[in-house]
Amino acid sequence: MRINVLQHTPNEGPGAIKAWSQANGHDMYVYHPYQFAGLLPTAEETDLLIILGGPMSPNDDLAWIAEERQLIRTLIEKNVPIFGACFGAQQIAKAVGCGISKAPYKEVGWAPVYLRSNQISDIPDQLLALHWHEEMFEIPEGAELLFSSDLVENQGFIMNDQILGLQFHFEPEQDDLREIVINDAQYADDKNALQQSPAVIIDTQVPAENRSVMFALLDHITA
Repeated sequence: MRINVLQHTPNEGPGAIKAWSQANGHDMYVYHPYQFAGLLPTAEETDLLIILGGPMSPNDDLAWIAEERQLIRTLIEKNVPIFGACFGAQQIAKAVGCGISKAPYKEVGWAPVYLRSNQISDIPDQLLALHWHEEMFEIPEGAELLFSSDLVENQGFIMNDQILGLQFHFEPEQDDLREIVINDAQYADDKNALQQSPAVIIDTQVPAENRSVMFALLDHITA
C-alpha cells in the first residue's frame, strides 16, 4: 500500500502513523504542500491519504488548500480511505460542504475525549488526547459522531466506514510531543481554556494506549 501523508508544519509529523505503516510493510511518502509550491500526490498513486494538522485554517484563501480539498473529494469518489487530524479533519469536512468555525473554547493541552459510537470495536470509552486547536468542524451528512470532549462536542467523525477525522491528536509519541510544544509553546499560553502551561503539556507522558488506538483506527478504515 502507498500511504501519502500531507504534512502542514515541520513540528507535526505522522508519529505513530509512521510506526503503523512500517509494522504493516507499507510505503509512506510525506508531502509538504505549505512549503514546496503546493505539491500534492495524485489520486491514482494514493492508497491511503493521511492529512495532518497545521496552523492554517481551511477558510484561508490559499490555492494549495483548495487543491488539497479537491484531492480529498476525488479520493472519496474513488472509495480510497482517508484519515485527517485537526486541520486535516477540518479539510475533509469542508471538502464535503461542512462549515469550519471558531470553537466555543480553545483547547491546547491534554484533556479526555469520550467515545460516542460503537462503529469501531476495541476502542475505550474514554481516552486522554492531545488538543491543539481553536476551530471546529460540522459533522458531515451521513457521518457518525465518533468522539466528544468536555468543551467541544464535535471532536471526531467517521463516514462511509473509511473516512475518519479527529479534531485532536492520537498520533504524537513522546518525541513528537516535545517537538510540537517547544516550537509552538506560545500558542498554549494564549487564551487556552485548558489552562495548561507548555511545561505541563510537555511533561505529560503520552498514554501508551493512544498508539494502539491509532493503529486500530487505521486498521478499520483500511480493512
